[in-house]
This record gives sequence, C-alpha cells and structure tokens, in this order.
Amino acid sequence: MEQIKTVFLLTFLTVLFVFIGYSFGGTNGMLIAFLIAGGMNFYAYYYSDQQVLKHYDATPLEDVRHPVYRITQRLTQKAGLPMPKVYLIPDHTPNAFATGRNHEHAAVAVTMGLYEMLNEEELEGVIAHELSHIKHYDILIGTIAAVFAGAIAMIANMMQFGAMFTNSNDRQSSNPIMMIVMAILLPIAASIIQMTVSRSREFMADEGAARMTGNPAGLQSALAKLENYARSGHQIHNATEQTAHMFIINPFSGLKSNIGNLFRTHPTTEDRIARLEELKFELKRR
Repeated sequence: MEQIKTVFLLTFLTVLFVFIGYSFGGTNGMLIAFLIAGGMNFYAYYYSDQQVLKHYDATPLEDVRHPVYRITQRLTQKAGLPMPKVYLIPDHTPNAFATGRNHEHAAVAVTMGLYEMLNEEELEGVIAHELSHIKHYDILIGTIAAVFAGAIAMIANMMQFGAMFTNSNDRQSSNPIMMIVMAILLPIAASIIQMTVSRSREFMADEGAARMTGNPAGLQSALAKLENYARSGHQIHNATEQTAHMFIINPFSGLKSNIGNLFRTHPTTEDRIARLEELKFELKRR
C-alpha cells in the first residue's frame, strides 16, 4: 500500500509540474517541464540519500558494539527489515533522520548529541521511529515532495520575469495576470503538499515505533528532551529548510514563531506525545 502511495504522489507531482510548464510556456514549456521532472525523479530516487548524508558529514558506523548500531540491529531483526547502514553525524545537537529509496538501500543517521543525551530506552524509541519511516517508504516520498516543491518555486519565480519557453503563438494566448497569480500560489501549494505529507507520516512513524518497541514511553521521553533542547535555540550545523522535514524534530523549531500549524513540517511535539499516550492504553489492553 505504501509503495502505491509513493507512485501516486510521484505521478501527481509530475502531472502538476507539467501543468505548470504548460501554463507558463505552452507546449514548449510542457515538454521542458516533463524532461526536468524525469530528471528530478531519477536523481531523487538514486542519489538524494547520499547527497544529504554528505551534506551533514555523516560517517559510517561499523562498530557492532556501539549502542546505536546494536539497537538498530536488534530492532531491524524484530521488524523483519534488512539491516540499514548506520551513520554518525559529528554534531552535538541531538537529532536523527533516515534516508534511502527502499528497504535494501536505507540508512539511519544520528548525531553525536543524540547518543550523548538519551538513555538506551529513549534511543531505542528514536531509532525505531526512523526504522518505521524506512519500513513505510516515507523518506522517498518526502524527498520527492521536497525536490518538486523547490523546483516549482524556482520556475514560478523565474516565470514572473517572462515566459521563458513560449513562442509567439503561446504568448498571444497566455494570460499575464493568471501567470502572476500562479507564480505566487503554486509554490505555496507545493510547500503545503510537502508539509502535509511530512506531518501525517510523523504520526505514523511514532505509532510504528511504539508498536515496534512495545514501549511508547521511551519515544515520549526522547521527544520531550529533543523539543526542549531545540527551543533553546540550538540547531544542527549546515541545517537547511529543504531537509528539515527529514529529522525527527525540525532543526529550526526553536527559531520559528508560533504563527500556526499551516507551514509546520512536523506536528507539534505536544500532539505527538499525546497520541503516544493514547497508544499506551491500546497496547496495555492487548
């Protein structure tokens, strides 16, 4: 089912991207948008994971005695997943993310700060959360949504200064006012799609982690610690808005004003902890 959802989102964003190309540039714009979308799909599927790991200076963790490696190995066996590659990020800000296009090509990356701050029960909850993302192909979906959202915003901004791909016939039939409106609204719509996908899947990953470990309290405690640390204003070195949705806690959450939930990449930590509290009673009844 999750693979079907991934294909559906990929198809939807491709069609949206091609429609934007047609709206701004007619048939030529549509063709160029389709070629660009194909290239982005290929790149996002095969290379986006290595790019983000390199960006955060993640190094492979191969010491099987290390707690992070040991916990990951134990949980993957319990979840029936192949062992992902494990990476350590040399940053003392506690956080973690998972990446990879499928179960066989996946990676879990944790910062040194996460390992230093959390006890083993909390660390298990965080790693289970990331493994749940891998199990449900969430990272591929999030990466594709981010790539398309960025590309749509870039092209829309350029199109405000002229129809780059139009010929004379297309220009006569185009509506300049509509082009300006689309240039403003479409990047916002693309961002909302990206963030909505990310928020819903954070709840799913939290639930998956709780069921995987049988201990929602470990993840609850970890989320509370990470949120409190983020609110102190600390953030991961080289953190970018484009990859913020990948982390278990948004690395910019301590810097954002409380304007509302529309542009959040994550649900509020309070809501996540509350849902895990509800899950405790369900697990106890079993």
